[in-house]
Order: sequence, then C-alpha cells, then structure tokens
Amino acid sequence: MSDGLFEDDDLVRVIGREAVLLVAGGAASLLQTAHPKVAQGVHDHSYTAEDPLGRLRGTMQWVYAVSWGTREEAERLSAAVTRMHDRVTGPGYRAGDPELQVWVAATLFATAVHVYEAVFRRLSGDELAAYYEQSKVFATILGCPPDLMPRTYADFRAYYADMLANLRISDASRAVAEQVLHPDVPWFARAGLPVIRLVTAGLMPAPIREQYGWSWTPARRARFRLLMRLLAVVYPRLPLRVRTLPRDRYLGDLRRRPAGRRPAMS
Repeated sequence: MSDGLFEDDDLVRVIGREAVLLVAGGAASLLQTAHPKVAQGVHDHSYTAEDPLGRLRGTMQWVYAVSWGTREEAERLSAAVTRMHDRVTGPGYRAGDPELQVWVAATLFATAVHVYEAVFRRLSGDELAAYYEQSKVFATILGCPPDLMPRTYADFRAYYADMLANLRISDASRAVAEQVLHPDVPWFARAGLPVIRLVTAGLMPAPIREQYGWSWTPARRARFRLLMRLLAVVYPRLPLRVRTLPRDRYLGDLRRRPAGRRPAMS
C-alpha cells in the first residue's frame, strides 16, 4: 500500500510477510521475557496462559498493521497498544519503559533475521543495516525516543551481544516460558507442540537457553538442523500467496473488527 509507513520493496515487508517467521514466535517471546522486567509485566498482567492463540493473534495483527497496514491503521493500533501498556505497571517495571521497548524490538529483529537467513539466504551488510533501520519502528511507534535505539546496525550488534551476556532470567521468566511452551490449546494443536519447543530451543541464543535449563543434546541439535534444512528446501518453493496467508488473514480479521474493540495484546 502506498499510504503505509513502508514501500513493498522495503525489507521490513519483504522479510516480514513470510509466514515461516511465525516459527520464531516462541523464541522471540521468551527472549523478550528473559529480561526480568518484561517477564514480570507479562507474568502479572498477560492472559497468555488463558488464551495463547488470542495473544498471538493480537501481537501479529499489530506487527502486520505497522509493517503492511495504512499509516492510519499502524498509528491507531499502536496508540491502542500504548494505552494498554500504560496500565502494565508494578514494582520496578512499566511496559512503556523505553529500555524495554528497545529490547522487545531487538528480539523481533534478531529472530526474524535468524529464520530468514536459515530458510532463504544470507543478507548482505547493507541489507542488514537497512532492515535494522526499518525495524526501529516497532519501538518508536510505541513512543520510544529514536535516540535511545542503537544508532547503527553495528551498534545494535554490540548492544545485543551485551544483553545476551548480562541478562539474568528470573522465576517469572521461567513461569512465562512454561506457559508458552506448554499452553492449554485445543487437542488438534497439541501435536505440534514438541516441534515448537524444539524450534524455540534451537533459535534461542545459547546463553539464554542454558539459563532456561532446556536440554540441548547432540540428538536435539541434529533434529533441529534437519528441520531447518527441510524448511529451506520446501518453504521457498511454495506459492507466495500461501507464504503470506497469515499476514492476509490477520490483517483481514483486524479490518473486520468492530470499531473501538481493543487489540488482544496483553
């Protein structure tokens, strides 16, 4: 759409349209809650345990609205998310804290790059720099001052490495991980949970995976690598209309939603 925040050839759209990125949802979510303040906010205020699919729907509708919707849709939904975040406060944390907004945006960018490069191709340095610059929107549109974001892709790499080396997950982090990896979902969705747990562990940076205490044996590593190789062979050959189906469905549902109904993001 020409009236959106981005153009169709911007990498935030070219990469973000791919349904395969959804396999990184668990890793991105639990990377976010590896930050103790994020974890405590989610633990105290989120309904992830009661409606994991609903929370996924709300999150993805916001992501797709920002990257693919009109400017009005992106700003309207982001304003609603900001109002919800204003209520997410507690001892030592608040969801609107720019420090936390930077970290959440960083996890979305890092996991998207990881999956895209595993399934499609390596991105060039210029592409990574451009994609990072575009991905800043996932923090700034929620009110994070732009100058608090790592300025360049090189700055981002230094920031991200430092965070991974120094984050210390909390009991709340582990409780949220239990909810995400062992959700109460309909029976027909349970068969896929072992695969989700494998992919989440495989995509998780080693320092955080070790703190969560997840087993990462040579056999599990081999299964993960085989799965990613299979995805790299099969997924890019699917028709684009299939690969963009979640984007189209989530945006369609968003646009059919009655005016004033709040997004399901908490």
